[in-house]
Amino acid sequence: MHEAIRTILSFVVVLGVLVFIHELGHYLAARWRGVKVETFSIGFGPPLWRWTDKAGTEWRVGPIPLGGFVKPHGFEGPEEATDEQKAAWEPGRTFHDKPVGSRAIVILAGPVFNFLLAFLLFSALFAFCGRPEARNEVNAVSPGSAAAAAGVASGDAILAVGDTSTPEVTTVQSVVAAAPGKATTLHVRRHGEDVSLPVTIGSVSTAGKASPVGQLGVTFATVTSAPLSPGAAVVAGARETWSVTVQTLDGLWQMVTGRHTARDLGGPLRIAQMSGQVAQYGVASLVSFMALLSVNLGLINLFPVPILDGGRLVFYAIEAIRGRPVPRKVQELGFQAGFALIACLFLFSTFNDLSSFGLFKWVASLAG
Repeated sequence: MHEAIRTILSFVVVLGVLVFIHELGHYLAARWRGVKVETFSIGFGPPLWRWTDKAGTEWRVGPIPLGGFVKPHGFEGPEEATDEQKAAWEPGRTFHDKPVGSRAIVILAGPVFNFLLAFLLFSALFAFCGRPEARNEVNAVSPGSAAAAAGVASGDAILAVGDTSTPEVTTVQSVVAAAPGKATTLHVRRHGEDVSLPVTIGSVSTAGKASPVGQLGVTFATVTSAPLSPGAAVVAGARETWSVTVQTLDGLWQMVTGRHTARDLGGPLRIAQMSGQVAQYGVASLVSFMALLSVNLGLINLFPVPILDGGRLVFYAIEAIRGRPVPRKVQELGFQAGFALIACLFLFSTFNDLSSFGLFKWVASLAG
């Protein structure tokens, strides 16, 4: 029961912060461009709490913490608005009357704020807690592994795999992963001496990967640096945000090209599970996880799918080039297709989540 409560609370906090920051970007950009904001909602469903500020914005908290929205004044546009809605419009403060550049800024601000949040969280972690780094020093060797058969020992530094120099842990991992079953030589430094060890890299099939990957069977030592200076923390935070962005895009590309299967795709249930697991390691781990998810949320919203921010930006780019908006019928068809795609991805990722939890195997065991 305690673990379930921690998981639920961690999930609500993590997703709530990410959604709030995303919608705050839309809200602040709308106010900056002179657009009135009618509603700012965190969560969906009948409001559990609501409050209207002096600017006329109704702030809401809904019971379903799977997203949120900001409703700019006149967002629906003349073609789809009712006569009652048109009569309530305040001249000069509607979204649809603003130039295409201003509308694009309002839409783009949401994802931008997610990247900014990740940058700030990473920078704060490095400034207050230091930066954890894997050191090229073997911490432990798994019994029966390829490394154990080759004679790798704790404390060894892996200088090269075959002819490839491996000064960093990430290089060791990438070279080994790409060579399952390959016979090669490990060049290690042991107690100040260079030693060559013949090895046949292990091969392991991993759920979510289309082909086997190489494995040595070692873990590396992890060290945490002293807290960085503010300037160094800011630089490190920017680099980490960029690195996570590139790695995320690379992972998605590997799914598209078939190097990873779509079983790697997780949904809200997996996020909830991981939030609870990460929370037990402390606030720093939870903040790091939040920064990682914030980058993912920003990237996803920039995809050129009409129902997402990126899809709207594509329509605005076309409008800027043509000099007039994309026909309403085309936009409606695009939004319907985008909604169908997102719904399918949601169902598929939820299916993956339930499969990873063993639900279907459990049901099958009952039936069998």
